[in-house]
Amino acid sequence: MTSQAPETRIVNTWRVACDGSEGALGHPRVWLQIPQDKGWVECGYCDCKFVHHDFEGKV
Repeated sequence: MTSQAPETRIVNTWRVACDGSEGALGHPRVWLQIPQDKGWVECGYCDCKFVHHDFEGKV
């Protein structure tokens, strides 16, 4: 069995919401804050990585 790599999303805001993007099969909505010195944050439920557009290609 092969598992898929976690999704990476490029975003324009420093605060993002994640709900798993799978409708009823997702997870509870959580709000995540992207640290401005790091440029990215990972969802603790689905491991989706949110990268601020200022850091695209740098992380």
